Amino acid sequence: MLLTVKGLSKSFLGARALDAVDFDLAAGEVHALLGENGAGKSTLIKCLTGAYHRDAGEIALDDQPIDPRSTSQAQDLGIGTVYQEVNLLPNLTVAQNLTFGREPTRFGLVDARARTRMAREMIEGYGLDIDVNRDLSSYSVAIQQIVAIARAVSLSGKVLILDEPTASLDAREVEMLFKVVRDLRSRGLGIIFISHFLDQVFAISDRITVLRNGRKIITEKTAELDRVKLIEHMLGHALEHEVEAQMAAHADEQPVRPLAFSFRGIGRQGMIEPFDLDIHEGEVVGLAGLLGSGRTESAELLYGVRVALTGEARDANGPINIRNPRAAIAAGFGFAPEDRKTDGIVADLTIRENIVLALQASKGWMRPIPRAEQNRLADDYIRRLDIRTTGREKMIGELSGGNQQKVILARWLAMNPRFLILDEPTRGIDVGAHAEILRLIRELNAQGMSLLVISSELEELVAASDRIIVVRDRRHVAELTGADMTADTIVRAIAAPGTAKEATA
Repeated sequence: MLLTVKGLSKSFLGARALDAVDFDLAAGEVHALLGENGAGKSTLIKCLTGAYHRDAGEIALDDQPIDPRSTSQAQDLGIGTVYQEVNLLPNLTVAQNLTFGREPTRFGLVDARARTRMAREMIEGYGLDIDVNRDLSSYSVAIQQIVAIARAVSLSGKVLILDEPTASLDAREVEMLFKVVRDLRSRGLGIIFISHFLDQVFAISDRITVLRNGRKIITEKTAELDRVKLIEHMLGHALEHEVEAQMAAHADEQPVRPLAFSFRGIGRQGMIEPFDLDIHEGEVVGLAGLLGSGRTESAELLYGVRVALTGEARDANGPINIRNPRAAIAAGFGFAPEDRKTDGIVADLTIRENIVLALQASKGWMRPIPRAEQNRLADDYIRRLDIRTTGREKMIGELSGGNQQKVILARWLAMNPRFLILDEPTRGIDVGAHAEILRLIRELNAQGMSLLVISSELEELVAASDRIIVVRDRRHVAELTGADMTADTIVRAIAAPGTAKEATA
């Protein structure tokens, strides 16, 4: 084997990120590394590339033990990495990027002609016919990725790690990149391919390894691995028939509800293909899919975090323009994001200040909410949601994850939105808070609020939703209702092979 990893372990503050992981890579192989958020993929890659130092285990390259202590040392050993966000300098030319740190010189000065010649020689085997003296930023992301690969291969030349390289590419650009990957495979490089796009994984990889919760679950030949089984391994969810009572409940005829919002052709190139979505009053619509499938991206377009380049939104009064979150709030939208610590809470503000934040924004900062009203709102929601705190003036950053999530929910409930988007509302919280948030979703539903709920917990999504939309590889691919709303059906919809061009080998 070209690269062999045995018993690799890594912990952070007592939390085990990798637990005795074994992995190997052959020369002339594309080996896909898959797993959901927190599976350990990034930690494994950082141990291989010297960004992290492992706590235990062995790494061997060409049957020789290695212990890279920096990314530059890993490159010297033969291991290069290309990330989703191209880690080159866009304000420099292609030639300058390709030769950075090893520029040819003449009489102590950089030899520009030799640098141009050197850069052309480096990329001539990658099928690119470009002016290497133009700034890198003037080229498409796909070409920038290929330039990054050319540099990584020239610096390393044995192992190439591609970390989500196609996330920002369209189908034509993906195929351009895959031609380069196949050529490098034929030259004998070992390639580790990390991606959330299953069609692409099955199109380009020879073997697949799945990590979950820091442990290796399987390594199988791609051609011998069933898609449904692959999803089961990634999610840790074995397909079983749902309980009869749950199926019967979904089979009941759903009440006819007035239409609250209608979205038509909402999309953004490189992010999510155009989709239609109707939201009725008092309806909970679930959004299911693997991490990176387009779930969060769909929510961000609906809320204006990212501007949709196509489509329109309407409510009962006509068109609404959701050009940014402020416009979304004005339209009666709320959004509790997946990453509450980065995008949700304001850690240096109190619980009270976090709760009134959205309501104050909707009123405008020139019309401050009286302090007595702020106190009343904060105390009311602390009581109603059972937020465990010593008082409303406690800093939110000092609360547990579950209580932080409740404060974010209180923020939007205080504004009384017509449409509330919850992205992974129960991720990383304890069982008690988990049950309370699910109970709250059902209460809001009963009160007539419309909700869009994104969750990786399939049984949770089935129990909470009136309908479920399945998202795969940036496309809304299925809508499930009634007795079809089971974890089994969701997994099969996620696993179904696509028809996109990038799925063709």
